Amino acid sequence: MRLLHYSDVENVYDRPERAGRLAGCIDARRDGETVVVGTGDDLGPGVLPMVEDGAQALDLFEALDPEVETFGNHDFDYGLDAARRVVRESPQTWVSANVSEDGDPFAADAGVVPRTVVERGGRRVGFVGVSDPESSIPDALTVTDPASAIRAGVADLRAEGVERVVALAHVHDERLTDLARAADLDAILAGHVHGERCDRIDGTLVVRPGANGRVVWEVELGEEVRATRREVQRFPCAERVAERLRTRMAETGLSAVVGRAEDPIERDRRACFAGERRVSNLLADAYRWAGDADVGYYDTGMLRSGPPLSGDVTVADVMGLAPFAADLCVARVSGAALRELAEATVVTDERAARIPGDAAWWGQFSGMSVVWDPGADVVREVRVGGDPLDPDGEYAVATNEYVVDTDEFPGVTRADVTEVVSVQYDALVEYAREFGVEAGIDGRIVVEEW
Repeated sequence: MRLLHYSDVENVYDRPERAGRLAGCIDARRDGETVVVGTGDDLGPGVLPMVEDGAQALDLFEALDPEVETFGNHDFDYGLDAARRVVRESPQTWVSANVSEDGDPFAADAGVVPRTVVERGGRRVGFVGVSDPESSIPDALTVTDPASAIRAGVADLRAEGVERVVALAHVHDERLTDLARAADLDAILAGHVHGERCDRIDGTLVVRPGANGRVVWEVELGEEVRATRREVQRFPCAERVAERLRTRMAETGLSAVVGRAEDPIERDRRACFAGERRVSNLLADAYRWAGDADVGYYDTGMLRSGPPLSGDVTVADVMGLAPFAADLCVARVSGAALRELAEATVVTDERAARIPGDAAWWGQFSGMSVVWDPGADVVREVRVGGDPLDPDGEYAVATNEYVVDTDEFPGVTRADVTEVVSVQYDALVEYAREFGVEAGIDGRIVVEEW
């Protein structure tokens, strides 16, 4: 039996040709004994998903005709009702053994089950799905321990006489070892983390295709369980899928041009964690302008990697830099609090391991400059508008609601918010229409030893 595994396609819907090639890859590798499966974050996030509340995924699901899917945290970005609607209208069986609502599997009324069995060529394979309780799943849902859910699900499937059992796991890397050791699994098909993976944990095959629909893993459940990487770019485009997505984008105004980038602007989130980049400055400048604030600030993790902004730049391109329907807020804080935020912006703990080097810039900003001394691991200087920060002064900070609601960014809280400007991506689009998308490096981040 052959499994074709996709996951975290996220913003593939904003790249219709790639979505078509993903469908083309599945078409080319499918035969009568193939089972197509997904492991979450396949409704979004992305620009078209935001506008369509995830319903655009049905165009892709119709073409892929998957058999089984589990939930990722971003599948709930557009609300529980929107997720439930996609579940009800999609062709696959959704399996979720550890996400519940009022004591039942989420969307049980729409067909969600903890586990399922698929038969091909007289052989049966069982699937059990789990999601990570530490991901951003809505508080209205209860997410239990994935390893315990896998253990119980596998026991039930084995009791039914199922010979092969596969876990569909939308979890962080550190949980995969727990899952592999929790039960007798033939393979773990993983999602959530955007890096690719293909290895074994105590003999159990673990594969993960990464993000944005670039890779499909082909897993053979033979005497030896093995995997082959398929790069979708090598396959023909299924135009029926690409054209449907292009039509959706045109009908929603996402194809309208708002600016032009003569000098291509790279979109590499990992590079932005490493320091000042043009694309990160563009977003921070837009925040500051839209909020008429002293400082623009946002979390670097909000950025999404993608092809460079080059030539004509559309509404979809700009919204795709940070495709989240979060509010842009203005908070008023003291200079002392703003310095606390600046000091929390550069991190050297385990979060810095995400990028090459010894530190990560966890936030990006405009209207403010920060001098960080790597030898002493201390922020030496903070300026706003070119002037030294006044600890007793008051400053307006335009930021997104994640920054004011999480404890990752001390110094600014929900209680400091005095105004909600707009949805943050609307501010980005309006800034691009007003000023274009050209952005430069101005030295707002300085790294030097004193």
